[in-house]
Amino acid sequence: MKKLFSALLLSFAATALFAQKPALKPIDYVNPFIGTAATGHTFPGACLPFGLIQASPVTGSVGWQYCSEYIYADTRIWGFSQTHLNGTGCTDLGDVLVMPVTARPDRKDYRSTFSKSSERARPGYYSVELTENYVTAELTATPHVAYHRYTFHKADSAALLIDLQHGPTWSEEQYHSHVKACEVNWESPTCLTGHVRSNVWVEQDVYFQMQFSRPMTRITALPLAATEKGQRMLVAFDLKKGEQLEVKIALSSATIDGACRNMQAELPGWDFEATRQKAEDVWSSYLDRIEVEGSDVEKTNFYTCFYHALIQPNNIADVDGAYRDANGNLAKAEDGTFYSTFSTWDTYRAAHPFYTLAVPEMVSPFVRSMISQAETQGHLPIWALWGKENYCMIANHSVPIIAEAYHKGFRDFDAERAFQAIKMTQTKSHKMKSDWETYMKYGYFPCDIIKMESVSGTLENVYDDYAAADMALLMGKKDDYKYFARRADFYKNLFDKSTNFMRPRLSTGEWKSPFNPSALAHAESDGGDYTEGNAWQYTWHVQHDVPGLIQLFGGSKPFIAKLDSFFTTKLNSTLCDVTGLIGQYAHGNEPSHHVAYLYALAGKPERTQELVREIIETQYLPKPEGLCGNDDCGQMSAWYMLSSMGFYPVDPVSARYVFGAPQLPQVTLHLPNGKTFTVKADGLSKENLYVDKIFLNGKRVKTNYINHSDIVRGGTLVFVMKGKK
Repeated sequence: MKKLFSALLLSFAATALFAQKPALKPIDYVNPFIGTAATGHTFPGACLPFGLIQASPVTGSVGWQYCSEYIYADTRIWGFSQTHLNGTGCTDLGDVLVMPVTARPDRKDYRSTFSKSSERARPGYYSVELTENYVTAELTATPHVAYHRYTFHKADSAALLIDLQHGPTWSEEQYHSHVKACEVNWESPTCLTGHVRSNVWVEQDVYFQMQFSRPMTRITALPLAATEKGQRMLVAFDLKKGEQLEVKIALSSATIDGACRNMQAELPGWDFEATRQKAEDVWSSYLDRIEVEGSDVEKTNFYTCFYHALIQPNNIADVDGAYRDANGNLAKAEDGTFYSTFSTWDTYRAAHPFYTLAVPEMVSPFVRSMISQAETQGHLPIWALWGKENYCMIANHSVPIIAEAYHKGFRDFDAERAFQAIKMTQTKSHKMKSDWETYMKYGYFPCDIIKMESVSGTLENVYDDYAAADMALLMGKKDDYKYFARRADFYKNLFDKSTNFMRPRLSTGEWKSPFNPSALAHAESDGGDYTEGNAWQYTWHVQHDVPGLIQLFGGSKPFIAKLDSFFTTKLNSTLCDVTGLIGQYAHGNEPSHHVAYLYALAGKPERTQELVREIIETQYLPKPEGLCGNDDCGQMSAWYMLSSMGFYPVDPVSARYVFGAPQLPQVTLHLPNGKTFTVKADGLSKENLYVDKIFLNGKRVKTNYINHSDIVRGGTLVFVMKGKK
């Protein structure tokens, strides 16, 4: 009896101990270090969803590898800058670098080694031990304000390096010359204001107010190179061992007064822990919208992807709606927000479709910002940064982003203004690599006239034309519909039936020779006919008319045979963007992202299901080098999340998601108005990766897709899984 009683006590004690362990929340699974190695180009610092601020450590700033200013394997930190790009393939931002130091007189390099084991990062917070500087650095943020807390562990001269020349660049020469103007003013011993104008990807003006929790005691101007127009200074503070210096840095894209207003509105006081907790609460309010069942690894991958997808686009307007437009003039946002950081060539494919499900309240504000920028600069954003156009990539995929929103029923924007912006973009020539006169004359871009990216340029513009036609049709604009629908068929003019490839064509109508379908081109730098890809990858770039593409091949059988070759023919790539290879398929770059789903549309869904499993298991790993390519402002992340749920928008404008196979036992989307949409994978296992049947709200689904309207209406989608026959 005593043994039984003792056993019961132990059992109750174990149960009580287990019950006391708090359940992990979605935010606890986010690992900001994923993607900070190899080619992921993510950063681990503190930010808020869609905020202006991304306060993060800098471990390097020169060259393509430092697009986010951080590489996980580096051993020294340069300092902490307040703005960063997430997962891009180009450099910019990195504004207003600060670094806590112990300012010995003989010191010339203020960079510091750091304890790798001390690094901590979670949404809205980052910390690290600077071992050479004897400082614990902590970062958190509000939308417009970076909040730093530095604990000095050595009784030495405590100081703060402020580097206004700093910013990520392509070369050492550019690093010392990209700042065009800089001004600072000490408003008081605890307040510094200033303005920096720089030009790397775009010319941008950054206005700031910097407040200190303690008065500065001395300012030492540091020497500049002959080409440098920024400023560097060492600001000393009277601190004892173990004391803290807190620094708040408010930014504005408009004016210094705007930065001051942002500070007063968002962070007037000094409470680091409260600010950190508020940042975490904001992140949780977004991340909690999707409940995921699965292993810890699966949850880590999913919620980190969710986190990365919400870092941008960024609201660059001040709290009162002020910002500088594409021409550099002061403007006022209609709704108080103006969003930029639109990497549309990447994000129209899956990130923006994901936003329509997970953050639908953001869709119309994004569109309104695109319309405003179009009306200022004469065309919709191609790649918008800090409210300016950098003209990176080809075509103009703001067009399908807007058309998709309209097709899905979003109406909280002026549709007529939106369509006129689309029409202007697709018919009036401007600096966007689209010569419409040539395009209309030949029905494609001849490679002897358009000497770079002629094939990719044609195919990408064709999709935009289709998007314009779709929106015109829904709006009852028959003539516009006919015009753009005709252009949407131009892809057929580049299909060479003798090779079954989309091939560069001369203005005479002849095919360009010699022709190597595996030859890669890296956008304009190589002068090739394909953008960051080759003929193998771009032959499938007909997202809007897969049946028409299948017909060009002569039917499903040769189409599938070509797909089989695509995924098995080896590609030796040396291009930094063409990565994550499965045969010729490159998951590390966006033109390939829909291709695995073409099997499902050609009548062989089981092959789609196999490939989705392979891509998810091999190209997304929960470690710093876990991304096979640039995250590209959330596009790579959105592919993972949507594919894990069992579907993907091959043609986003159609508002249809093509079925693949779910990779998680259950996913629940919390939709507006208290609705939920749950995806269940009955019988999912390592072996059961194939889909046997699909039921929507108990009714058998016989199509190979699900409509957006079915999802947002709420309900349950059940995949009955099976093993291979």
